Amino acid sequence: MHSPAIITVLGVGSWGTALALLLARNGHVVRLWGHDPQEVEPLRRERENRRYLPGLPFPAALTVGVDLPAAVAGIDWALVATPSHAYRMTLERLRPMLPANAGLAWATKGLEPGSGRFLHEVAAEILGASWPVAAISGPSFAGEVARGLPTAVTVAACDVDYARRAALLLHGSNMRAYTSTDIVGVELGGAVKNVLAIATGIADGLGFGANTRAALITRGLAEMTRLGLAVGGQRETFMGLAGVGDLVLTCTDDQSRNRRFGLAMGRGETAEAACAAIGQVVEGAATVREALRLARTHGVEMPITEQVDQVLHQGQDPRRAVEILLARDLKPETV
Repeated sequence: MHSPAIITVLGVGSWGTALALLLARNGHVVRLWGHDPQEVEPLRRERENRRYLPGLPFPAALTVGVDLPAAVAGIDWALVATPSHAYRMTLERLRPMLPANAGLAWATKGLEPGSGRFLHEVAAEILGASWPVAAISGPSFAGEVARGLPTAVTVAACDVDYARRAALLLHGSNMRAYTSTDIVGVELGGAVKNVLAIATGIADGLGFGANTRAALITRGLAEMTRLGLAVGGQRETFMGLAGVGDLVLTCTDDQSRNRRFGLAMGRGETAEAACAAIGQVVEGAATVREALRLARTHGVEMPITEQVDQVLHQGQDPRRAVEILLARDLKPETV
């Protein structure tokens, strides 16, 4: 059994709130921090996140606030759960006040917008290469974690003992946390699966059916694995929770905002209208550019990802994108 820890969760969206609830139920003292008083005050006053997770009251061990120095004073761990576009800014604000012995982990999924860098690389730049860090990924919808439904995730760190320490924070009666030392593969899987969820959503929005969805998931996994191996990930990672597990979840269930975004695009809505209707960050819409940047740097072919980019950013008609994929030259499946 783990000892109780003092943990600050940074990010008051659905995922940050769900993780804060999980950690508090696991017996930890949890401080949930957000930068916007207009978002934070209702959570503090109502003792629940009625916008994203209504009907789930906060345990007594969970407090909420906007005062970052107070939120991180004397903590054992900081857990970042912001969107990828806010990740660097959050770490830069956190760095001067993070206790020297505090652990750092993140449940953010994506690549850094504008640079395509892995999040552990951003952390090393800001905190120093010697600061131990861990990435949390896997098939885990926030709503189901918050409601205490059985879930399994992967916690990755370069040091296996550190990964285990971070995993023990999450591990409980309704959460099984596995460990990995493949932080590159775990982060890559968590980023690319969002792009592929948009692709399957588009196909379903066009009415192409279950056969098409299965093909996109399978060939999408091949794309993810090719890129993952090229950047130093391990094949086993993409066959696990952070790879195929998260991919299947995100591509097949409408709790996925990336899938819902694709569905809207397939039905003829604009990207702007789809994002507005969802009301939360759609990570895959930004990640697609960075995934392609990474693929081109390493000479990796990613045709599905390429067509998602064409639809989202180049004005390609979704039906034409599918036609282009089907018209590709005959080749062995294992290539």
